[in-house]
Amino acid sequence: MSLEERMRSAVAALLHATGESQTDLAAAVGVSQAQVSRRQSGTAAWSLADCEAVAAHYGITAHDLLAGPTRAAEALPTERRRIPGRHATAARPAPVDGGV
Repeated sequence: MSLEERMRSAVAALLHATGESQTDLAAAVGVSQAQVSRRQSGTAAWSLADCEAVAAHYGITAHDLLAGPTRAAEALPTERRRIPGRHATAARPAPVDGGV
């Protein structure tokens, strides 16, 4: 598997693991959904800057991202994983701050 294929596979695995859409990822890394779609289909390439932005968005290292889908998904912080039955963009409960 080429490095580009590993990147595309890792992004797909992270989208699935978090329940995010390409639109969610695009907004987080500062590109359009169409640009994410082209990168994921292989008609455009992910840049090194994209790689760093995607990794930062998911809270993993670029090394974990480029290692492929299994490593990227395993490195994903628990709090970023989707909860079955809840959409990723749904409002999350506010943290309890002592009742203030």
